[in-house]
Amino acid sequence: MTQTLALSAVTQPSQNTIPNRSYWHVVARQLRQEPVAMASAVLLLLIICAALFAPWLAPADPFKASMLKRLLPVGSPGYLLGTDELGRDMLTRLMYGGRLSLLMGVVPVFAAFFIGTSLGLLAGYVGGRVNMVIMRVLDVFYAFPSVLLAVAISGALGPGMSNSLIALTLVFVPQVVRVAESVTTQVRKLDYIEAARMSGAGSFSIIRVHVLGNVLGPVFVYATGLLSVSMILASGLSFLGLGVKPPEPEWGLMLNTLRSAIYSSPLLAALPGAFIFITSIAFNLLADGVRSAMDIRR
Repeated sequence: MTQTLALSAVTQPSQNTIPNRSYWHVVARQLRQEPVAMASAVLLLLIICAALFAPWLAPADPFKASMLKRLLPVGSPGYLLGTDELGRDMLTRLMYGGRLSLLMGVVPVFAAFFIGTSLGLLAGYVGGRVNMVIMRVLDVFYAFPSVLLAVAISGALGPGMSNSLIALTLVFVPQVVRVAESVTTQVRKLDYIEAARMSGAGSFSIIRVHVLGNVLGPVFVYATGLLSVSMILASGLSFLGLGVKPPEPEWGLMLNTLRSAIYSSPLLAALPGAFIFITSIAFNLLADGVRSAMDIRR
């Protein structure tokens, strides 16, 4: 999903500058007509429920190890998905691992959404030197690929889940700011904004009533497309030892610890990677469906 696709969700407001209830009804109806997006939403709901209710659904203790039962194959009696390198139940570890993996994938995007939208609104509406300072500072982040930037920030802050969340948030903020600033700049030039300004309305009132409602939609659509990227980057940091620390279950960390079993038990070693792939693809397909549903004329 690109910035251009996100900007396509901006529509020319007619009389009401805030998306009304009928508009969101149309969006919901359009989304229900997207079978791929709905299937992805159901799949994500199942993964999220399995992670949230892992203490009640998981068949074993995620930390209980047994060297006598290490690397049992998939389908072993009492171990549906086998065991890992320390004899811990893989199904249980995968269910608990979804908690941290989803947390590390979703939280940075939502944090970047709120921070980036605020900075983008400020830069786009005020313009001038404020815009130049904000955008030129954030342009520095674009000199580095997202993966390299996330690794560099995490390495500087040190390993740990909280530092990984900070690093990923800093990676996504500039991208969200660029979209929010671009949309705000377009909306600011419309006639009804000039009319509100000439009527004596303050800047804060104009942003809250007239600008914010038209900016949030496109930025939210763009942010949903970052969820899949965030999942992969978060798992990558854990794989490199910069994210979640052992023995906590997390898909990227599990993928790292099972590297030694890639030749003896390839299916076991591939399971965490499969969950990362399926979840990230589901997020991406759902984001495409939301973008298509919101790209309508009111």
